[in-house]
Amino acid sequence: MKTHFIAIGGSAMHNLAIALKDKGYQVTGSDDAIFEPSRSRLEKKGILPTEMGWFPEKITSDIDAVILGMHAHQDNPELAKAKELGLKIYSYPEFLYEQSKNKTRVVIAGSHGKTTITSMILHVLNFHQKEVDFMVGAQLEGFDCMVKLTQDNDFMVLEGDEYLSSPIDLRSKFLLYQPNIALMSGIAWDHINVFKTFDNYIEQFRKFVASITPGGILVYNEEDAEVVKVVEAAENYFRKIPYKTPEYEINNGKVYLKTEMGDVPLSIFGAHNLLNLEGARHICQTLGIMDEDFYEAIMSFKGASKRLEKVEREDKGTLYKDFAHAPSKVKAAVKAFCEQFKNEKKYGFLELHTYSSLNPAFLEQYDHAMDGLDNAVVFYSEDALKIKRMEPISPELIKEKFKNENLKVFTNAEELHAYWEILDKTQGVYLMMSSGNFGGLDLTK
Repeated sequence: MKTHFIAIGGSAMHNLAIALKDKGYQVTGSDDAIFEPSRSRLEKKGILPTEMGWFPEKITSDIDAVILGMHAHQDNPELAKAKELGLKIYSYPEFLYEQSKNKTRVVIAGSHGKTTITSMILHVLNFHQKEVDFMVGAQLEGFDCMVKLTQDNDFMVLEGDEYLSSPIDLRSKFLLYQPNIALMSGIAWDHINVFKTFDNYIEQFRKFVASITPGGILVYNEEDAEVVKVVEAAENYFRKIPYKTPEYEINNGKVYLKTEMGDVPLSIFGAHNLLNLEGARHICQTLGIMDEDFYEAIMSFKGASKRLEKVEREDKGTLYKDFAHAPSKVKAAVKAFCEQFKNEKKYGFLELHTYSSLNPAFLEQYDHAMDGLDNAVVFYSEDALKIKRMEPISPELIKEKFKNENLKVFTNAEELHAYWEILDKTQGVYLMMSSGNFGGLDLTK
């Protein structure tokens, strides 16, 4: 099969391209910019474009599938050529469904926790050498690629994102998967640039539940009121399995899960991660993994990449980085950090740089998000606001919306870096929350 990727360099797109190459497909692609690690990984597989840019001449009538990434625009010249030739054009999720339509599809959805839950499931299955196809949004220990597609595997585990499918398909990605087994971890308003109202955002999850195949299974977080409302309002037929935070305790900095089989030591921490673990356990049950086998495997799970991930520093200081940027994720990460290190001085840094987090109308969602930290810092770049053509935000507004008078606010990367340099990182513990890089801050030094 001959496939062409428009915007092959994206974190998801390049993994799909590699998976198809490994499957034996003929793969080509284009992009106007490709960064690491996508560049090196595509080059290693021999599918890195030789030249950056868009080239309509690459689009030929013998291409079986054109896969369109979100990074491309509606007026992309390669897309125009594909339409002109009448080629089959797929969004990323649409193509994943096409590859898995004859398999049992397991879809993990939710505003938060979906990457970690998907990672936990894959870790357990990998530990017990259970082969499945998959797509997950983070690099996992023991896995070379974030996407795996085969002819033979009966199951496919998919991380279900509620964001848009492609520039020409404005449906939420997870609406295209039609799950046989689904999980919903939580609902907290996100992507305000796309979903203008909370109800519009919730509507995507209503549609997701409605897309579960007849007689399917939904595992859901019964501690989330919005999730419960959506599940109770569903009119289609499926089996409902609720889950909640399991019992656990912290002894000498180590988290132990309380189970009928005794205390299970874990390599992760935080109530939200224990809740994620419980959801993953129920999904694994539906895939034939007994609880005893699940607990045996989960002990060695160290977390998904950039999710409360410990950073090895040259000075041996204690520092964790987390992908948290949405309010619910920030609150969960801070709460977990404060519980785990309650006897230490705690420093927390948050970078605001997504469209939602820099929207003044959305900022009130961050109220008390940094509470419990001894030293809380928020950074956002005034230059980033200009690039995004957004209105300026004052540090005073940030403090007001966060409801934290002691909050330190930086709007200039150089000033943030200067402050960082004067801190003794061997004293106290540090939590760095961002989907960016704090203006190029090196967290290892």
